[in-house]
Formats: sequence, structure tokens, C-alpha cells
Amino acid sequence: MTEEHKGLIIKSTGKEYWVETNDNKIIKCVLRGNFRTKNIKSTNPIAVGDIVAFSMGKDNMGSITNILPRKNYICRKSINLSKTTHIIAANIDIAFLVVSLTEPRTPLGFIDRFLVAAEAFRIPICILFNKNDLYSHQETQMEENLKSIYQPLNYQCLSISALKNQNIDQLIALMKHKTCLFCGQSGVGKSSIINCLAPNLQLKTGAISNYNQKGRHTTTFAQMFHLPFGGYIVDTPGIKEFGLIEYKKEEIGHYFPEILALMQNCKFNNCTHTHEPHCAVKQAVENQEITKSRYNNYLSIINNEDINISDWQLK
Repeated sequence: MTEEHKGLIIKSTGKEYWVETNDNKIIKCVLRGNFRTKNIKSTNPIAVGDIVAFSMGKDNMGSITNILPRKNYICRKSINLSKTTHIIAANIDIAFLVVSLTEPRTPLGFIDRFLVAAEAFRIPICILFNKNDLYSHQETQMEENLKSIYQPLNYQCLSISALKNQNIDQLIALMKHKTCLFCGQSGVGKSSIINCLAPNLQLKTGAISNYNQKGRHTTTFAQMFHLPFGGYIVDTPGIKEFGLIEYKKEEIGHYFPEILALMQNCKFNNCTHTHEPHCAVKQAVENQEITKSRYNNYLSIINNEDINISDWQLK
């Protein structure tokens, strides 16, 4: 009988997987042919952060035979129409959403969609505002406005500059001995931040295109790295848009903390907070107790609309 081993997926290209064993060996693995037939609806049946069982072949290539139960995972809608989801990473202790308010500016819709995806699996989140050394007075005020929205909802917020090494010590304190996911749009500075945290990695960084202020992709596949102060960091490719997987309309409100807190006061148990009378959520929006941008993004999600990047009126 073939001996089975266990290990952690630290790198995935979609076809090949690098597995780290308990004794710190790195084994290159592939999936067994029948693994893909088990009613898997994602483009990637195995993700970085997964714990897997594998057996060794004669050519020193491993064959993944099983995936152990996940603590959690975060996923988005796949651009591959034959599948429904793409798993970004699994078994995450904390997710850092890297946001930039300049060169390029992260859309509010992107932020809220990511928060919904993380809330669905109760993954702790920190919104990481990068590039504060480049901010104008207006952008500094914009960051403060955003913090005033998200901090009362129990989302940690931290302002840093990877270029100037500002507040990196505070970031390290949040990350020690944890498996940390870094996610964000291209150009927000994920690789630069990781190079601050672990200079030995020397990840590639890219310039911003002057034509459209969009970042260039410098990470081409998800990968997990050891941190010098303990734990792991998962670097992901930049994401242009964060499409959510299909939820029932009445479920979406559960992933907006401010809506969840009020929905029991609505007249109807299945209230979608759109057109129904005596809706506590709509009343809270009118009373400016729920931020208009958050409510608009809630509506765009339940209506399956594209992210509206033009509306930057926060309140």
C-alpha cells in the first residue's frame, strides 16, 4: 500500500501544487485524475492554505489524494463560465484588504464586495490603507471618512506607507504567528508591503500605468510565504473586480453588520430592504444611520450589478 503524507499547499499554478511538509520539505504535486470529478464547482479544487494528503511517485512527484476539511476559505465569482467560483485561499486567520486612494483609487464597491465575501465565512478583516505618503489633503480626508464608516462596524483600519516604512510595526503586531491573506486590486502595493515585512523575498513590484492609473499585475498566481516574525502571508494576483458568488437576496443583508443589526425590526421576515413598507434598514438610511455608499453597494450586490466606481459620495 502506498504511504500517504500530509502537507500545506504553499503555491498553486492551477495545474501544479507545491506542498510543504511538517519537516519543511517542499514537494511538487499534481492532482490525481479522479480528484477533479467529485462535483467540484470551483475553477481550483485546491487552494493555497489547504492541508492535503498526498502519495509519492517514482519520479519524486507527489499525487494529491485528498483535501482535509477547511476552517474557512474566501472565494469570488470565476471568470470561467463553466465553473461558479474561484477559491482565493483557505484556512485564513486574518484577511488584509489593501486599499489605495491614489494611483489607483480602489472603488468603494470593491471594498464592500470583499467584506461580504469575508463576512460569509467570519474571517477577521483589516482594511489596509497604503500609499499615505502620496495623499493630498483631500485624500487624507477621504481616508478619515472611510475609517469613520468601517471602524464602527468592527473592521480594523490601518494607514501605512510601504515606501516610507510607516506604521509597518503596527501591521506586524496584527500578523504575528497568523496565516494572513493579502488581497486587493492591481497596483495597490501588495508586493511592496510584503517586501517591507519580509525583505528576503524580494517580490517583483510594478509601476502604475500613466494612461489609466491601473496597476500592472506582478503576482501571477497565489503563493504563501513564511514570515520572519512567525506565521505565513498569502500573496494573491491583483483582482480587477471582485465578483461575488450567488447568494439569495435575503442572505446578503446578513453580511452587512449594520443591516444585520436592524433587520429584526423590519415588518417582514424576508425583507430585502428595497421596496417593502416599514423597513427599518431603509429608515436608517434616511436617518443617515447607515451610510449611503454602503446601502448603494448592498443594492448593487442584490441586483447583481457591476461595481459603480464613479460614486464617491460617502455619506
